Amino acid sequence: MPGIWTILIVLAVAVAGYVLGRRRALASAGGDHRQLHSLPSYYGANAALAGLVGALLVFAVWSLVQPVLIDRSLSASLPPEAVENAATRGLLMADVRRVADGLDQAVAMGAMTEETARTLDTGTDDIRAMLGDIGVALGSDVSASTLEAAQRYRALAGTATLWKTIVTLAISLGGTALALAITNKDFRARNTVERGILTLLIFAACLAIATTLGIVLSLIFNTIEFLRLYPPAEFFFGTTWSPSFTGRGGGSELGMLPLLWGTFYISLVALLVAVPIGLFSAIYLSEYASPTVRGIAKPMLEVLAGIPTIVYGLFALLTVGPLLVDLFGEGGLLGVGWMRGGTSVMTAGLVMGIMLIPFVSSLSDDIINAVPQAMRDGSLGLGATHSETVRQVILPAALPGIVGAILLAASRAIGETMIVVLGAGAAAQLSLNPFEAMTTVTAKIVSQLTGDADFTSPEALVAFGLGMTLFVVTLGLNVFALWIVRRYREQYE
Repeated sequence: MPGIWTILIVLAVAVAGYVLGRRRALASAGGDHRQLHSLPSYYGANAALAGLVGALLVFAVWSLVQPVLIDRSLSASLPPEAVENAATRGLLMADVRRVADGLDQAVAMGAMTEETARTLDTGTDDIRAMLGDIGVALGSDVSASTLEAAQRYRALAGTATLWKTIVTLAISLGGTALALAITNKDFRARNTVERGILTLLIFAACLAIATTLGIVLSLIFNTIEFLRLYPPAEFFFGTTWSPSFTGRGGGSELGMLPLLWGTFYISLVALLVAVPIGLFSAIYLSEYASPTVRGIAKPMLEVLAGIPTIVYGLFALLTVGPLLVDLFGEGGLLGVGWMRGGTSVMTAGLVMGIMLIPFVSSLSDDIINAVPQAMRDGSLGLGATHSETVRQVILPAALPGIVGAILLAASRAIGETMIVVLGAGAAAQLSLNPFEAMTTVTAKIVSQLTGDADFTSPEALVAFGLGMTLFVVTLGLNVFALWIVRRYREQYE
């Protein structure tokens, strides 16, 4: 049974449990809800939670663990040379799963029977033709060992899925039946439901923390493995970025300084665009604009935050880049010849700055509005003009929050990818010319992990080293921004 049907059945059992639990509680009180310890809805919610939470938890855990256990059980049937190398084993298992999916599609579409899929022993050409007829493209020949492993994979996955469905439904029905059995007018349903909700909230918080720890630990372990294969001094202080995929470590130079320089340079240009425009727009909207203008301009400004970054990247590639070439390129309007191509630091920086405007504007606007009106009234009462009040009272009071907003915007700029990939180019170099193509850490992480990467080689593992470096930099900026806000924040009553 497909997983979605199992979930729908569990939800239906929970709904039925809610209705039956509510009715059972009212029936035990003779239909008078005043005789109940809790409101009738609590009794229904208790039965619904009993049939829903445990079943979905088991379903989720089983779904996560099942592929891992099946892969391990199939390792014994794989060729020894495939098991020894983790990367080769991963590629072979991907082929196994792909063939298994093809067999599943063939059975579902009637191209073959289930019995044929379990005992298929025809030649490779027949297999490829049969799978090709249903639109399954295989990148390599289907060997006998791969086909055998795919058939075993289907058998194990089918058995595990069947038992997962049975166990999930049994837990759902059992939990609902148990909750209904203890439901009566004296049962403290409200206390039980509130404890259950509290447990779910704690679980959600722990899950978020565990996810963060998992991300950090995966970065740390893979970074350690990379630094074991590649000299740390050359990685952190090298000035040449020239990876080679001709062999393991075959002449690769993986110095990250050019990437860091391009990242900070593009981010600096973006902040030079976003901070003045965003801050001035925030001052206007919060201090000068009428309610009607603010109600129209603020939503329109924040529309920029909803535009996908790939659209910004295309805008940089197709519009901003050619425009800058027409201005600063050879034979351009200014005739200076500074820019030779559409991709450059200035192209990516300008577009990224536009993207960050609503980020800076919204945060600064909220911070400025948080300054008490009494400070404005006091300044105006002492004879200061509106502009003097803004310069000498409001902005100094809001400055720590504004600085924090700028640092958070810087973190956002450092982590941007698509605008850089399309607008800045791919040249890893140390240069001060903003009209030359450069690249960033995020762009190279994408390029190093694109395609069939060998995750045992420094050329692929370097992406984790770059990611860890970027994580530390952005984390430092965020912590510094929070420290500034908390250290210099004014407390008003």
